[in-house]
Amino acid sequence: MTTYKELLAQKAKLDAQLEQMRSEERAGVIEEIRQKMSDYQITLDDIGGKAIGRKAKGSRSPVEPKYRDPLTGQEWVGRGRAPNWIKEAPNRDKFLIK
Repeated sequence: MTTYKELLAQKAKLDAQLEQMRSEERAGVIEEIRQKMSDYQITLDDIGGKAIGRKAKGSRSPVEPKYRDPLTGQEWVGRGRAPNWIKEAPNRDKFLIK
């Protein structure tokens, strides 16, 4: 019967083999893609132009606060759940930042 430690050692060995094979095959796949892009005159713009799975960080600009609590100075942009200091106000105009 195989022990837990033996299985962990086998897993580590397989993980190393997987990573080695991935890196070897990846280089060939990238070269194949580049060659096909060159052959068919395909640009990054033709296929979307962005790396898949990556989001641009900070692409949204921060929103300026729209409301301010006169007692505490806390601010709220007017999006999402309303804070307690403005939640029950029938008219939010008195909290508007001018």
